[in-house]
Amino acid sequence: MFDAKLRPIIDPPLNYCGRIMANTGISANQITIAGAVFGVASGFAIANENYVLGLGLILLSRIFDGLDGAIARATKNTDFGGYLDILCDFVFYLAVPIGFAFANSANILPALLLIASFTLTGISFLAFATLAAKNGIETEAHGTKSFFYNTGIAEGAETILVFVVMCLVPDRFALIAYVYAVVCIVTVIQRTMIAKREFGG
Repeated sequence: MFDAKLRPIIDPPLNYCGRIMANTGISANQITIAGAVFGVASGFAIANENYVLGLGLILLSRIFDGLDGAIARATKNTDFGGYLDILCDFVFYLAVPIGFAFANSANILPALLLIASFTLTGISFLAFATLAAKNGIETEAHGTKSFFYNTGIAEGAETILVFVVMCLVPDRFALIAYVYAVVCIVTVIQRTMIAKREFGG
């Protein structure tokens, strides 16, 4: 929901840093993988109930997730880079709730439901992107991407914000997870309605 609105704010500093990093020979794919590693590390920190470290690693992971695109724009966008980016994004999205599940057995059910909702949003996102490519539909609302980014209520910025709040008030993880899982399902329904309108039903 907020991703496209944030792009004009975050892209200029990211692009500046991306150009500097590209000049050093660092590749976008290396930064993408590093971001995923930090994401997994955040899950381990959270599993050990080190929520402050987990929060820091979450933010670091997402900074790297922004930098990889900036480096790609400064050098060359590749289809494999787009594939690797979305794959590593979902590694991150899964690592955090899994970490909370290991931190407290009471978190297992809400974590599972949250992961299930992420699975459905991911499927709806990628299925829409596939059909958009088939039908020649393009957008740059989220910047230059390897494939179509369909807007929804639950996007990257909202998910990061939710993870931050979870780390700040970990004893409220279950409630936050249940609420956000519902938001994700609403996003799936929203995308499905848009897909029906765009692609015929």
